[in-house]
Amino acid sequence: MTRFTNILRRSVLAGGIAALGLALAPAAFADELDGLKERGVMKIAMTGQYPPFNFVNDKNEVVGFDPSIGTEIAKRMGLETEIVTTAWDGIIGGLLANKFDAVVGSMSITAEREKVIDFVGPYYNTKRAFFTKAGSEFKTEEQLKDAVVGVTLGETHDEWARAQGYNVKTYKGLPELLLELTNGRIDVVINDSIPVLLAMKAGQYDLAEIPAPDAEKFPAGIAIRKGNPELKAAMQKALDEMMEDGTYMALANEWVGGDIR
Repeated sequence: MTRFTNILRRSVLAGGIAALGLALAPAAFADELDGLKERGVMKIAMTGQYPPFNFVNDKNEVVGFDPSIGTEIAKRMGLETEIVTTAWDGIIGGLLANKFDAVVGSMSITAEREKVIDFVGPYYNTKRAFFTKAGSEFKTEEQLKDAVVGVTLGETHDEWARAQGYNVKTYKGLPELLLELTNGRIDVVINDSIPVLLAMKAGQYDLAEIPAPDAEKFPAGIAIRKGNPELKAAMQKALDEMMEDGTYMALANEWVGGDIR
């Protein structure tokens, strides 16, 4: 697929999402908080392919930092939680189509996304990072133009890497990315720093981080549909209280080994 075709495909997708958002706008005039309280359940979405933030364990349960944060927020609002897993490249479209109530899936807050959705948070911060196999010939950011670069389809790193003119391959999630890197099918992975560094620390992969002192930093937020100030305020209040009373740190220590605010 040519770079022009990729750009055209993304433009059509972005236009479709924006149009969908406009089409759904009248329904958003009524704040959704009352409806959630009446139903008693908040549906939260994530990929289930982004350990340790969200992943499927050996009991076929979606666990990790993201579902723990989302579940605690819902609990403080008097709600149960239903976790929905979906592909990342369609997750904003699914939110706008009312398939779930919020995305608690390590979504970076960007100006482009804020045109069509609102964010609660941020609930943690990370940065763009570059990883390769230990001993690889790729040791500097300048060498990436000669590398086969792997990213998760639809992430901010996907668009950024294409804009740099890199040779990009896309995958469904981080486990697949790291497997392809280990097997030599790609040379470099571009991803948020924290989950890869944690996997390296745990001894799961023999990787090296390519130095990038000027790499872009990203706050991660919880995505909800626009036009819901009461829902946004209630979720933010729950998150703020978690951060103040020690619950946030307990979850952060459990899943990521420290404070990532």
